[in-house]
Amino acid sequence: MPSHPGRRRTSATTESRATAVTAESTETFADLVAAEDVLLFVNAAITSTGQREFHSGEDEQGLSLGFLHEYLLGNYRDLYAATLALDVNDHNAALIIRNLLVTAGEADPERRRAEGRLIARRLALLPPPRVYRLFRELRRARINNRRTRAIMRDWLAARPDLAFDAVKYRGAVKTAFRHAHLEPRGELGTFLFAPRRKAAYATPILESWRQAHYRQEAIYDLPYTVAEGFAAKHGIPRAAFLERIAPRLTRLERLRLQESARALKADAVRADLTAMPLTRLASYVLGLPPDDRVRRRAELTEALRAAARRTAGEQAGRWGRVAAVLDDSFSAYGSAQKRRRPLAVALACHFLLEALASRYTPLWLSGRSDALLVRPYGATPLGERVLDALELGPERLVIVSDGWDNAPPGLAGEVLRIWRTRLDPDGACGVVHLNPVYDAASFDVRRLVPGVPSAGIRDAENLVALVELARFAEGRTGLPELRAHLAHRVTDFLDAEPPETAGRVADEGDPAAGAAGEDVRRTPREDARRTPGEGT
Repeated sequence: MPSHPGRRRTSATTESRATAVTAESTETFADLVAAEDVLLFVNAAITSTGQREFHSGEDEQGLSLGFLHEYLLGNYRDLYAATLALDVNDHNAALIIRNLLVTAGEADPERRRAEGRLIARRLALLPPPRVYRLFRELRRARINNRRTRAIMRDWLAARPDLAFDAVKYRGAVKTAFRHAHLEPRGELGTFLFAPRRKAAYATPILESWRQAHYRQEAIYDLPYTVAEGFAAKHGIPRAAFLERIAPRLTRLERLRLQESARALKADAVRADLTAMPLTRLASYVLGLPPDDRVRRRAELTEALRAAARRTAGEQAGRWGRVAAVLDDSFSAYGSAQKRRRPLAVALACHFLLEALASRYTPLWLSGRSDALLVRPYGATPLGERVLDALELGPERLVIVSDGWDNAPPGLAGEVLRIWRTRLDPDGACGVVHLNPVYDAASFDVRRLVPGVPSAGIRDAENLVALVELARFAEGRTGLPELRAHLAHRVTDFLDAEPPETAGRVADEGDPAAGAAGEDVRRTPREDARRTPGEGT
């Protein structure tokens, strides 16, 4: 890797690829380097959240990830922006948006317009707390140009119920309005900046917030996270509070509270597990004691399979014979910040591959055959399991592991190298390694062998798209093909139907009572400066 973002990186992998390139194809070699750089960044942006992992600390993760952002932004700005259309995680999507806005002066007007469309679309998909946190970071960084204010104004105008946001994220909403030089209309402005001034509010949720200070009944008309504080203030027993607030809970809040509510016998808090996202559901299952998993085996298995079938969609049953090597070694525990996350990804991938395949064979490193009872334990005999999988003659082999092969070290890489170069040079069996852990030291996910593509994965829901993207890492395609793939993804991303709740992912299930944008008004100064198409 270079010592600073202005220098381009070469590696042993790209140099080995270059031996197959003729002397006059210098541009092709540069394209290979660029394609590898982009794939390196995408792997990091999918897997890393800057938090501690099993083999590296939070500081290492943050420094390594920050360097990659700076490097790709400095060398391939258009491709850097295009990654917003890929399955990068929310942490990195917010970093990309921030970096594009901070360096807006380095792009020409046409490039800024293209970036503005990608930013607006991605903001609409991010959870509101993440967006408000981004707005606060922009304020601290003193990024307050007209383009940034326009993007903030348009996002706020698209919110389905700003009064709801004002109650749930009051401080963040105030910061956003101030930074964007906006005047909230009517009662919203009073609530944000002088909430005790009015004796009563006409907006129901604002009035419920006012009454909740002295009347217990009013707290059950508020969002759960706000009502919880009022319940503690009024001394309401936890079980009684959960029973009454249950209709206001979002889908994910129900999942998080279900076990504690069960212990309190608050039966109204019960999540519909079959409707949960696959990886989130896998994390929930792994958080249950083994005895509970055994007792609820039928319920949990059906829920996981239903989520997997929903995720597979039209691809269900079309992948032919599939073998999977799944890592449940001790390092699959992850860290205190990402507890059991690698194992949850492996469990979710197991059920998704079962739905995708016409014939499926899972091979857990521990030798377990009961996926519902997997736990992070033992060494990582990856090579032995890869040998077992290849002996089955599958059409696809999917390896889900952090890549730390240590029993014995390096066996998996050697097995795959011999398989690819001598036994299956034509690639009759497609092999792909999906890694849920970012390796800060190598600026990438840990790879098994150069001839087998490795891709970062955070959620099993992205498995199909990642297997497609991983083919670019085999070195058979270069930058033109990668650019074409990104352009196709960007087009699909921008043309997709906007989310009904305008980015209210975290608030799913909450009622939206207001008309979009009805409480946002530009100041006279902003009206005078407004230009057509600004912010897009």
